[in-house]
Amino acid sequence: MNPLSPLSNESQPPTLLPEDRRRRVEAVLERRKLSGNVSSRAASNSWMQERFVARARALFYARMMFLGLGLLIFTVPAWRMYFGTGNLIAFAAYTLMLLYSVANYMVIDHRTAGRYVTYVTLCFDLVIWVGLLSQPQTGGGLQSPLLATQLVFTTLFALLFPRPVAIIPPLLVLPITIRLDQLLNRAPTAIELLTLLWYLSLNFILIYVLVYLNEREVAAHREVVELQSDLKELAVVEERNRLAREIHDGLGASLSSLIIQSEYLTQLTKDPALLKEIGELKTSAEESIEELRRNLRMMREDFDLGSGLEDYVKTFRDRTQVKVVYERAGYADQVPPETQLTFFRVLQESLSNAARHAASTQIVVKLSLSPKVITLSVKDDGKGFDPQAKNPGHYGLINLRERALKVQGEVIIDSKPGAGTHITFQVPLRK
Repeated sequence: MNPLSPLSNESQPPTLLPEDRRRRVEAVLERRKLSGNVSSRAASNSWMQERFVARARALFYARMMFLGLGLLIFTVPAWRMYFGTGNLIAFAAYTLMLLYSVANYMVIDHRTAGRYVTYVTLCFDLVIWVGLLSQPQTGGGLQSPLLATQLVFTTLFALLFPRPVAIIPPLLVLPITIRLDQLLNRAPTAIELLTLLWYLSLNFILIYVLVYLNEREVAAHREVVELQSDLKELAVVEERNRLAREIHDGLGASLSSLIIQSEYLTQLTKDPALLKEIGELKTSAEESIEELRRNLRMMREDFDLGSGLEDYVKTFRDRTQVKVVYERAGYADQVPPETQLTFFRVLQESLSNAARHAASTQIVVKLSLSPKVITLSVKDDGKGFDPQAKNPGHYGLINLRERALKVQGEVIIDSKPGAGTHITFQVPLRK
């Protein structure tokens, strides 16, 4: 193959193994301090925080450059006299700027303190710069050659804090400059007024361009992140639907054939023992196919939690002849499939334990739905048990707690010998 061909191996990106992809994802999540189930909004906020940190570090390096230049001014007598920095106040201001610059650099990575400290220290920079601007040796006010630095401050404020209210401090420098001229007993000339208008125009142009571009950049980034999240969810849904079709056509057809064959066998034999075995086989196949259909509905997100639990309670009541009362209250929208499955498994395990181990005659099942939390209560009048006692080989309660932990839920088991059992399972819903 031609090595310059676009189809050559050199032009194709390397294929990563699943382990390599997992390690790369974990490294990025750890660097950005994100969890594995990060939302698109959290990913976008992480990007904005990383962008702010990069710009704040650039501000720190710019300060170091100005501090280095200030050190030269302190050491050269002619420059020191020109800027009026040959006194203790100027040295104290220089030391203060050095200290708060280092302090700001140390807290840049903090999501809240980093922004507040950066903004406050940037305002301190403005105050120190206004002090230099007011020196009569440099012409003072609108005549000072340092006035051009005001545009640099406007740019820094707009880049770090691209909101109109946050950019007010550098704009206040211009009216302060006019006030300084008045304190210096100088009346602004027509050229100086033109200079003031020129700087005002440049400031508004800078603010508009930087804030506008920032909004466009943030909006475009969020759109891309949300699009990636939607594509990922769409891929998961499509794969889930494909698996549902394969399971339905494969395993579902096999179970249906098993039920038909068991019905056929019951017509061929009159042996009571064999008929009983065939009946149990048919019942197991029917329960399996019902479980299969329930899982397929969950995979296709066509499963209603309240109706699904009620149907299972009816099936359990008919099969075991145990009196089960089902109550449902409230409404919840968009319950995750994994959470719905966990509630179903908790109900299955609770009813099974009540029938097999507790010898219950009545069970009350209550499902409470709300936009913030879902609660399932299963209470029986059985013989009860000690929840703290260890039963080797019995893992039902352990499985309940593990399932609850997986969906950030909580299981409360209230029971004692001779007083029945009350199991409460609660899961908060996150938007």
